Amino acid sequence: MVKIVDVAKQAGVSTASVSRVISGASGVSDETRRRVNAAVKSLGYRPDLAARRLRSGRTDTLGLIVSDIRNPFFTEISRAVEDVAYQNGMRVFLCNADEDPDKEAFYLAMMRDENVSGVILSPTLSLLKDLRPQDYPFPMVLVDRWEREVEADAVVLDNFDAAYRLTGHLITQGYRRIVFLYGSVGSTGPQRHQGYLAAMSAAGLAPEAEPILPRSERAREVADRLLQRSPLPDALVASSGLVLQGIAEAIKAAGLKVPLELAVAGFDDLPWTSLVTPDITVIRQPTNEIGQTALRLLLERVALPERAVRRVVLRGELLVRGSTQGRASS
Repeated sequence: MVKIVDVAKQAGVSTASVSRVISGASGVSDETRRRVNAAVKSLGYRPDLAARRLRSGRTDTLGLIVSDIRNPFFTEISRAVEDVAYQNGMRVFLCNADEDPDKEAFYLAMMRDENVSGVILSPTLSLLKDLRPQDYPFPMVLVDRWEREVEADAVVLDNFDAAYRLTGHLITQGYRRIVFLYGSVGSTGPQRHQGYLAAMSAAGLAPEAEPILPRSERAREVADRLLQRSPLPDALVASSGLVLQGIAEAIKAAGLKVPLELAVAGFDDLPWTSLVTPDITVIRQPTNEIGQTALRLLLERVALPERAVRRVVLRGELLVRGSTQGRASS
């Protein structure tokens, strides 16, 4: 096995100089850096990362705990986080909490045991309501889910605004009996519910909303029940892509025509939403920006632990499509 002393001998420098070059430290001349890199390449030297971590007490590993990896929103977030981590020479532990507080606690404990440099987390409501980031031995950035009382860096969508605009669009198109299905296990669904309620109230309309487990199969069950009503709702609105998928499955099974018999809208610009006929009106979330910003905030927190807490709020884009074509106002 090639050792650091072998690299130093071939490069004609000290082992300390080799360590500085390999770690990217400053204070090394261009010539020394060139000779060390040439020796590393020639000898096929690979640093002992485990020994380096033991000496420094730090790792080059970050944790990412997502609520539900089956949700394409979190898949896209994970990809964006990994992209920036790779650019910074860091590894990512990806964990799926599956909206389960026990799994969430297990993975947070694992992150502590692994001595990660920091964690990006989309917390359940049960964790969020009592979350104290200072109780953890690593910096933390919340993504997608956040409450004002939590003193943690966060990157979130303006959920109230997005739901208000989405509901307002349906109202201006002439829809009145608008039913909103929203996720019950995170902070995101209730925040979007508040935007829906505000839009309905501003229009003098009676709201009807139902909190559900944000799973496509559960959304389909609820939508099946709603579609048996007479008269039908004018529109069904989903607070997430998985809920929207369940609604779409129920409508297809019922053989109903969209938007002739009812309108459909929701959150997340998933590929299928623009492939069905008619295509579905959605709020597009800036998933790439959310993930990349979260990791950059985490790296800043690692470098500057005492800096002020930052919250980045991003705006969703309303994509109006065929599923919400207007009807005459009643």
